[in-house]
Amino acid sequence: MKKKYANLRLHQMDSTLGKLRDAHLPIPPSISWVKAIRESLGMSASRLARKLGVTPHSIFKLEKAEASEKITLATLRKLANVLDCELQYTLVPRKPLEELLEDRAMSLALERLRPISHSMGLEDQAVEKSASKKQLQLLAKEILDGPRRNLW
Repeated sequence: MKKKYANLRLHQMDSTLGKLRDAHLPIPPSISWVKAIRESLGMSASRLARKLGVTPHSIFKLEKAEASEKITLATLRKLANVLDCELQYTLVPRKPLEELLEDRAMSLALERLRPISHSMGLEDQAVEKSASKKQLQLLAKEILDGPRRNLW
């Protein structure tokens, strides 16, 4: 029963993330989003500082921190709110989650079978490539059918 819901959750997440993976998101400006938006609006650092309740120097530090990826999400969210923007934050897997799981299961299966194959080869009992490949696929499927936490 749990596996059924885990698979459903996996498919739903893959569906959601697949749309983001296919989206062509803009490349962040080198000067930072905050500074780019602030300047596009014609807003001075002093004005943004007053709205945020900090000093203008703090704004310059925050913009630099964002550009160097050292800003916290909480701070970025505050800046976004003051600029009447929405902060959107997500992790987008490079490939579908199901594919990540299959790749991991195959990697584990290969890891488990490699010493056995090596020993059998040394004893001149090597298995044909097609049988070895089938064995690898079966073990990977068995790993995938088990608890997902065993994959990691």
